[in-house]
Amino acid sequence: MIDYLRILKKILMPPKDYLINSPVATKKEYVELHNACKRDEFKEIDTLEKKLGFSIDKLFFERLALHTQVCKKKSKLNYQHGRILYSYLRNFIKVNFKKQNIKTINIFETGTARGFSAICMSKAIQDSEVNGNIITIDILPHNKKMYWNCIDDLEGKKTRQELLMPWSKQLDCITFFQGETYQLLNKIGKSRIHFAFLDAQHKYDEVKAEFEFVSLRQKKGDLVIFDDVTELLFPGVVRAVKEIENSENYKIEYIETSDHRGYAVATRS
Repeated sequence: MIDYLRILKKILMPPKDYLINSPVATKKEYVELHNACKRDEFKEIDTLEKKLGFSIDKLFFERLALHTQVCKKKSKLNYQHGRILYSYLRNFIKVNFKKQNIKTINIFETGTARGFSAICMSKAIQDSEVNGNIITIDILPHNKKMYWNCIDDLEGKKTRQELLMPWSKQLDCITFFQGETYQLLNKIGKSRIHFAFLDAQHKYDEVKAEFEFVSLRQKKGDLVIFDDVTELLFPGVVRAVKEIENSENYKIEYIETSDHRGYAVATRS
């Protein structure tokens, strides 16, 4: 068994994109970036939403993305994982909540960043009208004022809590942990994780370590979604997912939204 506690000591260091001392773009630039994203078509995700039977409200989704996903960076913006998470979680709840006699759905996330994916998952819980808890972990603090490389920076430094206040209803389902994962596992106190989104560091050992922690707390039908399953950019993520697939404990479904962004959905067998 992987010594995931030892490995996780090395992950979740602050990404350089967040270590800024002032706004890096104008409001016009952020809006233009957002408009460009909205013009992109993702037929794979459209098909997926139809198959699963659920899609997130478009106005809600795009407003959230403008404030928490649209940033200035070298790579092309792509925040379609929010749609993927919402649709899969809604479908999981529909299929499993009553079947497994789940009282409260437990969700685990690594790599909170600005909180976009956690809010999408919280909306899925609330739209399904069930009880749920989301635990999300990141090295970035939740209650420290800072610049986030987003449109809100033009209003001054904000905490993540302040950044997400327009979605205060969704915040009710989320618990934010700040620090290195290995230091926080004992505080999580969850014996069951029904649904997980792993999006912290993108190296082989770290991905396997996070997965090991989650898989020990899952049963048949539970899901793990992996971000950035893209061979050219993150071969370690792809290697880890392939090994998980070959273990026969999980069935893997791959989703590609572009040449530079892919995902994997692992269902416990």
